[in-house]
Amino acid sequence: MGIVGASLLYPFYNTSAKSYSRILGSNDRITLAFQGLGRRFPGLLNSSLKMKNVEIKYFCDVMDKQLDKANKSYYNLTKQKVNSEKNIHKIIDDKDVDTLIIATPDHWHTYAACKGMEAGKHIYLEKPCSHNLKESELLVNYQSYYNKSVQMGNQQRSSYETADLIKLLHNGIIGDLNKAEAYYNNNRPRVPNQIKAPIPVGLDWSLFQGPSKRKPYTFNTWDYNWRWYGWDFGTGEAGNNATHELDVARWALGVHYPESVDVYSSKNHFIDDGWTMYDTMEAKFHFSNNLKIDWNCHSRNAHHNKTMGGRGTIIYGSLGSATVDRSGYTVYDLNGKEIKNSISGDKESGTQLGGGGNMTTKHFRNFLKSIRDGEVLNSPINDAVISQSMVHYANLAHRSGKSFKIDSRNGDILDSKIKKKFWSREYEKGWSLNFV
Repeated sequence: MGIVGASLLYPFYNTSAKSYSRILGSNDRITLAFQGLGRRFPGLLNSSLKMKNVEIKYFCDVMDKQLDKANKSYYNLTKQKVNSEKNIHKIIDDKDVDTLIIATPDHWHTYAACKGMEAGKHIYLEKPCSHNLKESELLVNYQSYYNKSVQMGNQQRSSYETADLIKLLHNGIIGDLNKAEAYYNNNRPRVPNQIKAPIPVGLDWSLFQGPSKRKPYTFNTWDYNWRWYGWDFGTGEAGNNATHELDVARWALGVHYPESVDVYSSKNHFIDDGWTMYDTMEAKFHFSNNLKIDWNCHSRNAHHNKTMGGRGTIIYGSLGSATVDRSGYTVYDLNGKEIKNSISGDKESGTQLGGGGNMTTKHFRNFLKSIRDGEVLNSPINDAVISQSMVHYANLAHRSGKSFKIDSRNGDILDSKIKKKFWSREYEKGWSLNFV
């Protein structure tokens, strides 16, 4: 089975709000619940507070101090209080909640989104939308069946400047497009080595693990470093950040699933620390019509920031090139002469932890308008999973140590051994998702 059927590859989600099974009240008020109150929460909260006719009913997190911090922040901003809840299932059961905003660790994303859709909720789902390729299938399946608005949080899809550049590229400003290079550079420090430790006060470790198989707690896992401690919870730097730039590259070239992937990756820094992932990766994706996308990652060496910035995408054509990031774009001719540029006023953060800015606000507004008015989503889940698949392909090539071919019609991996081992994961007993 591939990720999505051929019929779902191209059309964006565009269903009238009138067709939703749960019609909003006459005042169009949308009731929100936030799941995951970590570094991404302040940016999402600030965006939600800029929206009209929105009510926040719940904050949800498995750590007490995260709940306390979120409530204090919200009260300072609004002089209001909301309900605190550790267990998202209780919020999902509340029929007054229209929308879940999911910003948990990666392994929770698909499970919470699907359970939310099953209960009639619309979903704003932070990247990566899935922990593995089967979960991508499930997301598309659930969205199609329950007919809910599901937007992935790759907020550059709502950048006016990026959308403007894409139109220029597709209209031939640099001729025939042939390649895109996505990159990410950061200076992440040494992380603690994993050692068994007491569960921190206030943390529900079982709920943190969610659908993942149970394991003993190790020091500092709950606080961001879960990203680098194996594959139970995180999806590496590719899932953490390549999701954004690979999506822009795919959007620019107008491509869908690749035909093959090659990866060169290793851990090159702080060799004796607790980081178990690659911190350096070069991933090469080959598409039909001889189109190519590369992703270059230096998680712990920010040298290129001096010349390239922390993150961005370069697109090459027969008549020139273009660079684009969250601050805007520049177009060049073949001699490197600048022929057009546009600077963004969104002030969307780049490599800072958590992020936030006007780009997030635009993305969130688009999501709410899709619920109220049936506006076309800028990153509907049936398209977002295609970009997400590139992240998974890169990670699987790293984990298997092999390049492999892909069925570009539906995203299926054509290496049966890799697919059997990595397409899905085993859930903890009592936690399951089934196709509907």
